Amino acid sequence: MEERDFERDALVLRALANESRLKIVERLGREQACVCELTEMLGLDQSTVSKHLTVLKTADIVSGVRRGNHIYYRLLAPCVLSFLNCAASVRASESHERVHKGDCDG
Repeated sequence: MEERDFERDALVLRALANESRLKIVERLGREQACVCELTEMLGLDQSTVSKHLTVLKTADIVSGVRRGNHIYYRLLAPCVLSFLNCAASVRASESHERVHKGDCDG
């Protein structure tokens, strides 16, 4: 049996550990988009969005293809959307447990 590559897993998780990159992944899960569309969606400058896309490309989460003057990005790993749903469920269950356990900080 092949040993799991935890270093690779950590690379993917680090790539997803940013709110802007999560928004990019969520958007690309619906449809392809060019940098200009992602820039407008995020309200960030083009160089910042390009840096986020580089991180996601390095982790093999997205890929880009040039069409004319634009590069269109698509989601290579749609399974990360399931991970995002899982993360949302974790947060929801944490809130639910705190309310029902009467958890407090003091």
